[in-house]
Formats: sequence, C-alpha cells, structure tokens
Amino acid sequence: MTVAIAKEDNGNVDFEKKKGKSESKVKDSTSEVEVKQKKKSKKRKHEEIVLEQIAEAGTEVKDAEEASEKKKKKKKKRSHDAEKAGEDVEMQAIVEENEKSDKKDKKDKKKDKKDKNSKKDKKKKHSETTTAESSKAASPSRSMAPKASPSEISKFLAKNNVSMHVPPGRPEVIPILAFDQLDIPDSLRSFSAKFKEPSPIQACAWPLSLDGKDVVGIAETGSGKTLAFGIPALARLILSPLQGTSTITTLVLAPTRELALQTHETLSTLGQPLGIACVAVFGGVPKEPQVKMLKNLDKGKTGLTTRVIVGTPGRILDLMSEGVCDLSNVNFLVLDEADRMLDKGFENDIRKIISKTKPSTERQTLMFSATWPEAVRRLASTFQNNPVRVTVGSDDLTANSRVEQSVEVLDDGRQKDSRLLYHLRNLGHPKRPKGGSDEARIIVFALYKKETSRVEQMLIREGYATSALHGDINQNARMQALENFKNGQTGILVATDVAARGLDIPNVKAVINYTYPLTTEDYIHRIGRTGRGGQHGKSITFFTGENQERGLAGELLRVLKDSGFDCPGLQKFPMTIKKKEHSAYGAFYRDDIPVTERKKIVFE
Repeated sequence: MTVAIAKEDNGNVDFEKKKGKSESKVKDSTSEVEVKQKKKSKKRKHEEIVLEQIAEAGTEVKDAEEASEKKKKKKKKRSHDAEKAGEDVEMQAIVEENEKSDKKDKKDKKKDKKDKNSKKDKKKKHSETTTAESSKAASPSRSMAPKASPSEISKFLAKNNVSMHVPPGRPEVIPILAFDQLDIPDSLRSFSAKFKEPSPIQACAWPLSLDGKDVVGIAETGSGKTLAFGIPALARLILSPLQGTSTITTLVLAPTRELALQTHETLSTLGQPLGIACVAVFGGVPKEPQVKMLKNLDKGKTGLTTRVIVGTPGRILDLMSEGVCDLSNVNFLVLDEADRMLDKGFENDIRKIISKTKPSTERQTLMFSATWPEAVRRLASTFQNNPVRVTVGSDDLTANSRVEQSVEVLDDGRQKDSRLLYHLRNLGHPKRPKGGSDEARIIVFALYKKETSRVEQMLIREGYATSALHGDINQNARMQALENFKNGQTGILVATDVAARGLDIPNVKAVINYTYPLTTEDYIHRIGRTGRGGQHGKSITFFTGENQERGLAGELLRVLKDSGFDCPGLQKFPMTIKKKEHSAYGAFYRDDIPVTERKKIVFE
C-alpha cells in the first residue's frame, strides 16, 4: 500500500514537473512574442516620427520658399514704387518749373505793356486754353477756326460803325467774325445754317457773354439781338448741371407779349433737341398751362425740363405772388428792349423781379436796348458788374440804314385809302398769296384801334388777304393773326404800335405808315420791321400835318437826312424840334443829369 502510494506520488510529482516545464515554455514563448511586438511598435513609432519630421521639414521648406517669393515680390513692388515716386517727383519738378516759367512770362508781358503784339499773343493763348477746356466739357474735341487778325477786326469795326466801351483792366474784345470761331457745343451749331455770318451785335457780344461777362448791347432793331443772348444762354444751360430746388436758371424779360412770344419761339426751337423747355409767361391767356410748365408737370410726356422763362414783368410778378414762379436759382438774366420797358413804366417791377434772383456776383446779366438814355444807364449800374458796352451805330436812336424811306405829304387825309391801294399795286403785292414762309409781306401801321379795324375791312373788300393786330383783340386771336401772317396765309398785317417793337417777322418787303405815330422814336421802330437780318426794305409814310404831326415834321426831316434821304414837302411845316417831354415832369425834365453813386453808411 505504501509502495503503491509512493509510486503514485512520484507519478504526480513528475506530472507536475512536466506541467511546470510546459507552462514555463508557454510563458517564455508569450514573453518573446510580446518583446517582438514591442520592438515592432517601437519601430513603427520611430518610422512615424521620422515621417512626421520629414513632412514638417517639407512644409518648412515650402513655407521658406513662399516667404522668399513674397520677399522678392515686395522688393519688386518697392523698387517699382520708388521708380514711380521718382517719376512723380520729376513730373512735379517739371510742372513747377513750367509754372514758374509761365509766371515769369506773364510778369514779362505785364511789364511790356507798350508791345501790342505780345498782348495779342497773350489773349490768343488765353482764348485757346479756355476753348480747349470748354470743348472738353461740352463735346468731343473739334478744330476751331483761328481768331480774327487785328487788321480784320479794325476793318470790321469801321465798316459796321461799332464801338466798344471796355472797363479799365479788362482785355480787348476779339469779335467772332465767323460761325466756326464760336466755342459752343456741337449740338447748338445748327442755328447758323440760315445765316451767312454773325451780325455786328452778335460778333461783339458772343465772346463776352460766352466768357461769363456782363454786356450792354446798343443796336438798331432787326440786328439779331435774340441770338446774341440766346446762344450763350443755351450754351450755359448745357454746360451747367441743375442745382437747387428750382429748375429755372435763365430769365428773359420783354416789354410786350408779342416780343416775349417771338423770343420764346426762337429759344424753344433751339432748346428742344437738347431736352430744354422754355415757358412763355405773359398776360391775356390762362395761367394754368404756364403753371404746369413751371412745375414740370408735363416732363413725363415731353421729356423736357423747364429751364428758361421768357415773359413780361406783370404776369411774372403775378405768378411770383402766388408762389408758383421761383426765381431763386436764376443765374442768367436778360433785359430785352430795356429802354422800352422803362418807357412803359416797368422799372419798379423789374427791380422787384431781379431782387428775387441770385445776387449780381453770382449772376450774369445781359441788357439790350435801341438807345442808351440815363434811365437805362442807372439800371445797368445797379444790376450789372463792370459791363462791357457794345454800340452798333449810335447811342441815340437811328433808323435802319438798309431801309429806303419815302414820305408823301398829303393835303387831305381822305386820300390815304387811294394812295395805299396804289402803293400795294405798285409793289406788285398779290391779293391772294400762295402761302409759305418765302411769301413777301407788307405791314400797314395805323394809329388807333378803330382806324386799324376800318383799314382792315377796306382791304378785305378790295380782295386782299388781310389780318389785324391791336389791343382790343384777345391774345389767342392776336397769336393766330401773327401766325397767319408768318406762314403766308395773309399777306398784309394792319397793326397799331403794339407790333412796332421787337417783332422779327421774316421777309417783310415794305412798311406803310398809314398814319404817322405820336413820336419819332415809334416811327423808327415801325420802319425797323423791314430790312431785318441784313436784307433791304422799303418804308412809305403818309404825312398830313394834322393834329400832333405838325410839330414832328422837323424831327422826321432830321431822321431822313441822317439816313441820306430828303422830303422837300416837309419844309412847309415848322422845322423846330420839340424838346422831349416827360410824362410827369413835362418839358422841364432832364434826362442827362448824372446821378451820383449811392454810398453805404455804416454806423459804428
């Protein structure tokens, strides 16, 4: 039993030993595996670290390359900027040197006042620079014709009897003798197609008004004064943008409705293609259409903006009091037929209207008149800044030199009808004109409204196509009568002195004074309806010596002789020239007394 147990124990011991050996072998093998795995993981980590280091090194290299490229670009930019700055500095130095040389040249020219050639060269340079600047702003560059030479200017002034009174310190005026010398936008040049050359008042007024200067123009009727201020007004509107609340920047004042309507028609024709509307403001017609245009209510339909007012003082003041006529933005003012407006008693109205426009320092003012009396001089000195006065002919009222004047002295006023019919036949005037703007026309002037109507009816009975124009006719009928006369539907217009001033009706062949007017001035304005625009005309006057005519015979004969004509039949009347009388002061009124300038008194 004991031996068997011992064997059994020995067997267990051997089994345990074997078991222990196998377990130790397993442990050894697992430890070897773990060691290998650790080595592999260490190797992997090492490889990963190496790869990361390589990647980091690559990014660093890339960053270094990018940084170097940026540095190179910065260096190039700095060098380019430095070169550019150097060029700018050089250009600035050149400009400064040019400015210094220009200043030096100007000083030298000022010192050498006696040298006329240098003066003219200086003006020429100035005009060329202003021409270039305005042409850049207005239209594409175009070649301008050269300015007139001194010999051409002196010949032109002598031929047309033009004198210019330039304030001290102002340069001499270089007249524009051809349309291609005008520095205006190309869109305005179409007006010149109807004319051969500028009229004397246009030639002398344009260079001043286009340069922004104030002008006083003294010229006979029919001398082209409307375009003398119309072209500069429209050129200014094209070049100057709208500013302020009101679109009205140009105002033209006229003494009569007919003259306002005529000026409005001319400016509207020129302004419509440019998007500029012109409104005629005068009495005798409803206000509503005028108010609509002032408020630009029709702009959506027409596409035009109202920039210009042409009107008579009475209706303009009326609309101003109603708050529908805003003149606060007006910087271009024209007084047309200024002497006539003063004669009609509009001086206070004119002053009220001008006071509502921009001050004279911000406003350009042009004044045109047939005469230069003291009243007009006072008005000019009040509202203009050192104006240049351009006189074509004389400061006194003179007849149009292109009108052939004849006077018939009649013993009996009842002979007038037969003499009128005789002259119509002698002039070859047709009873029924064919119509058209080229048809020859005749104006017959009467003194009173009833006389006008009677003569009209007499001519109609004789078969002549005739219309009448006088104060008892409403405004629409007056406008229709003028339109029929202009388009040739009626060849004869019988009118009172309402049509004697300012109307520009083309192709008037003759003027017949059926009754002599109340003043010699009205006679000159009457015959000025013919011979316009450089054409020649004829005037026929019936003189009976009745009523007021007897005392005007001496003045009429003086006007005839000044123009190179004569009428021996007038010698039977007194030749004394009656002194001009004032409506309030009579014959004691003097219009030549100089008025001292008002001085501003400051109380300290």
